[in-house]
Amino acid sequence: MVDPHVNNPKSPKFHVKKYLHEIRSALKDKVVLDIPAGNGVTSEILLELGSKVEAYDLFPENFLVKGIECKKADITKGLPVADHHADFVICQEGIEHFSDQVKAFLEFNRVLKKGGKMIITTPSYSNLKSRLSYLLFETEYFHKLMPPNEIDSVWLVRDENKNDIYYGHIFLIGMQKMRVIAKLTGFKLSKINFMRVNKTSLFLFPLYYPFILFTSWFTYWKLLRKCDPKERPAREKVYKEQLKININTRVLLDTHSFVVFEKENDPDEIYNDIHALSNPPDQYL
Repeated sequence: MVDPHVNNPKSPKFHVKKYLHEIRSALKDKVVLDIPAGNGVTSEILLELGSKVEAYDLFPENFLVKGIECKKADITKGLPVADHHADFVICQEGIEHFSDQVKAFLEFNRVLKKGGKMIITTPSYSNLKSRLSYLLFETEYFHKLMPPNEIDSVWLVRDENKNDIYYGHIFLIGMQKMRVIAKLTGFKLSKINFMRVNKTSLFLFPLYYPFILFTSWFTYWKLLRKCDPKERPAREKVYKEQLKININTRVLLDTHSFVVFEKENDPDEIYNDIHALSNPPDQYL
């Protein structure tokens, strides 16, 4: 075992391991890309479950698992992987470090087969604690961290790799933004897994949830009433997905975001549909 945190229920690694064991039959003999692979904790689990693991990281020298080669890769420059090669992509605690998340999703789409799954975990930027923290300090943890800055938020800069910068939590992403980026790059949201309750969010829940519930429903119905009847079916589908996320108690309380996406289309297959549906609201014109 390369990382004892897989046995700590407070760690995302514990919950990722639990989920991978739940879907072990779907993983057996399947090509699974682990990026960023880090010390190899997820790759080790996948290897034990019979997957064909391929590990990639900006700093492969940190990889500790024997029997798997971790190759150097920078998601912003593309993965050294053929199109439609993988059955699964696992991006554990990585998306919040990527400066161009749309490009990252497009790259994950390119390497996945149609129907392939993309598994993402990231610190929750949608729970109530993080929302309050952003309101007060524009950071994810009040009283613990300063807002993202050039000292605390650059985690790895080595003399031998001066051009490779591993950003800290500069690019945290909430569930709504993650959903729309996924949709724009050919994915659909398949499942939201729950890890564990954030205690501060639980304390805030009875204070803020009634307001969130009311305003979410009010906005949903208001926008539907104002839209063109011809556009209503498409808009209702999208707005309903967003509404469900906005009032989802798991999203509001969970310490981390743990999401499974499924590849529906290659990006070029969805652009026409997006252009056909696109119609900026009056306030943007």
